[in-house]
Amino acid sequence: MLTFISNSAHYTEVLSRVRSVKHTLWIGTADIKDLYVEMGREKKPFLALVAQLIQRGVEVRLIHAKEPGPNFREDFDKYHVLFEGLERVLCPRVHFKIIVFDCQVAYIGSANLTGAGIGMKAESTRNFEAGILTDIPEIVEKAMNQFDEVWMGKHCKTCRRREFCSDPIV
Repeated sequence: MLTFISNSAHYTEVLSRVRSVKHTLWIGTADIKDLYVEMGREKKPFLALVAQLIQRGVEVRLIHAKEPGPNFREDFDKYHVLFEGLERVLCPRVHFKIIVFDCQVAYIGSANLTGAGIGMKAESTRNFEAGILTDIPEIVEKAMNQFDEVWMGKHCKTCRRREFCSDPIV
C-alpha cells in the first residue's frame, strides 16, 4: 500500500490508526500542541488515547522539536501514566513528521501533531498538508532508521544547535 494523504484525510487515515496499535507507536514531529480525537462518542485529548495505549502495554516514543504549549502540558498532567510510560526526546533540529505503527506502517508527511495539522479541525481551519501512508517495507525501514538515529543521539556530537538543546540526548 502507498496512499497519498491530504488535508482532512490526515485525521481519518492517519491519526485514527493510533487506536489500533498493538506494540509500538513512534511519533516524530516538529510542533506539538493539544489536539483532540474521537474516543467512542466523546472528543478527548490525544494524550488520553496515548495514555490508554501505554496502559495496554504499547511502547510509545515521541520526538519533538520544542516544548509544547500550556494546554498540552495541562492535558499531560491529567494522565499520570504518561510521566513514566511515555518515552520522549526533545530535539530542536527535528522537522520531520513521521509516525510508525507497529513497525509495519509509516506516515511520512508535512503534518505536525497539532489540531490544524493532523487533528480534528474543520476544513476551513485546517492547514494544507500532504503526506504518504505506506506499508512498503523499504520505506517503513528508512523512516524508522531516520527516527532511530535521532532517538539514539547519532547527530548530537556534531550538532551546531546544541546551545538550544535543553535536554541533550548524549
